[in-house]
Amino acid sequence: MRGFWLITLPLFLIDQITKGLAYWKLDEPVPVIPGFFTFELAFNTGAAFGMLKDNNLFFIIISIIATLIIGWLLIAGKFDQPRLMWVAGWLMLAGVLGNLTDRIWNGAVIDFLLFYVGSYAWPNFNIADSCICVAVGLIFVSSFQVEIMERKKKAAESEAAAAENKPEA
Repeated sequence: MRGFWLITLPLFLIDQITKGLAYWKLDEPVPVIPGFFTFELAFNTGAAFGMLKDNNLFFIIISIIATLIIGWLLIAGKFDQPRLMWVAGWLMLAGVLGNLTDRIWNGAVIDFLLFYVGSYAWPNFNIADSCICVAVGLIFVSSFQVEIMERKKKAAESEAAAAENKPEA
């Protein structure tokens, strides 16, 4: 549960506080770095990039199921090794809980971070979305770590078996 207190809860609170500030203070877009980054309030009733728009109840159900599965995996220790996987699990939980809270209380996810170059704009997002994306990246990287750990374990076992079978001189 240490990950909950160190990762999930602080990021969940930061997510909710920043969304609250965006909701109450962003009447119009606020350029932070002109031509690149703006605070701009948006409401998303769909998934990433606004896909499956106006399906809030569906995503509430999916988020509850995801929360239960992630929570069980974390408690069961399925995310314990390698360490990046552990961090990813708690990050994922923070992101899912942050967006689930929005869906329940606001009927949509509050997004407010907008990056763009020229006429191309990345869809608005929030801290919870960032937690989920970073978690997915860490899981990807961790999958390579798991493979490397398994190879090293097999090599060590082979060396140990070879040493046992080696005749004494």
